Amino acid sequence: RAARRAAPRAAATTGTKLADIVKPGVVSGKDSMAVLKHAKDNGYAIPAVNCTCTSVINACLEAAKEADAPIMVQFSNGGGYYIAGKGLDNTDEKAAIAGTIAGALHTRAIADLYGVPVFLHTDHCSKKLLPWFDGLLEANEKYYAEHGVPLFSSHMLDLSEEPIEENMEICKKYLERMSKIDCVLEIEIGITGGEEDGVDNTDVAKEELYSKPEEIDYVYEQLSSISPLFTVAAAFGNVHGVYKPGNVELTPSILGNAQKYIKEKRDLDEDKPVLFVFHGGSGSSREEIQEAIDYGVVKMNIDTDTQWSMWEGIKAFEADKHDYLQGQIGNPEGDDKPNKKYYDPRAWLRGAEQSTVDRIKVAFDDLKATGACSK
Repeated sequence: RAARRAAPRAAATTGTKLADIVKPGVVSGKDSMAVLKHAKDNGYAIPAVNCTCTSVINACLEAAKEADAPIMVQFSNGGGYYIAGKGLDNTDEKAAIAGTIAGALHTRAIADLYGVPVFLHTDHCSKKLLPWFDGLLEANEKYYAEHGVPLFSSHMLDLSEEPIEENMEICKKYLERMSKIDCVLEIEIGITGGEEDGVDNTDVAKEELYSKPEEIDYVYEQLSSISPLFTVAAAFGNVHGVYKPGNVELTPSILGNAQKYIKEKRDLDEDKPVLFVFHGGSGSSREEIQEAIDYGVVKMNIDTDTQWSMWEGIKAFEADKHDYLQGQIGNPEGDDKPNKKYYDPRAWLRGAEQSTVDRIKVAFDDLKATGACSK
């Protein structure tokens, strides 16, 4: 029998502190893969939070600093458009492209001040949104030519609604282009149920919510032939949106079975050759999340819960300062007392940020990532 082959990944990072592997700030290329490999080797996953404004970005970075762990700041197409300004015309995705780039530049300007590795990532991009993806890739190439690194750490292509052969054909073309600038590609197979950011899969057939080992192996084979700079969002019952624990039928063992299948079929040394990502985690129990991590999940998306935490922080601020927010002048301390310091957006937005920091820190704990930089 031929000697076992090693999967095309970074060297093992068990026992090596993350802080000794990569520097603080935005990561890319080999550093990105080193962080993901460290997560897999040390049994944790990185929270990836959808950001729609600088307050959410700053909350992510603050939470990561307090948790001493890497973070992923990610933007959806709609989030990028919102950052640019909803009053803009978004023909040809120009506003979404500009807003997403603006969010990335803001993050790059401050990331290293927080002392942890930071991924800059973009979320679901369906076939109809490829002009957005193309615009961002052009920005990456320009930034790489000037700075030697891409603007973003990684991007996601979600062509799961297309036949898997077409999905891979398109992904391979982009991965070949992205690997030249050290940018990681995240792809999706199967379908994440529910609704998010205008993508509605609430009525999808149940069997489409679960990927097969053969499909995941096909993806691994196709993309590995181009570059190791990829991660895979496979479907194991994930659903976007708000659900009570127990209402989502997750089957994390699908990921474990796929890892075993690929290792044996391809005669690999590595027990978990695929870097998996977890979409649609709302309603998942802590036990299910951590089981998925055991099978090689290194990233988990968070959006619904941080949307709520932003609102919850504002709601709590208003409840606490209600009598000071009924007019510009006049409060319980006197009819002529000004209320500027209470209605200043920096006051109530800070409440939203602090609430979101707290929620993201819970995610770090759930993902076994707290203290990861010192592991």
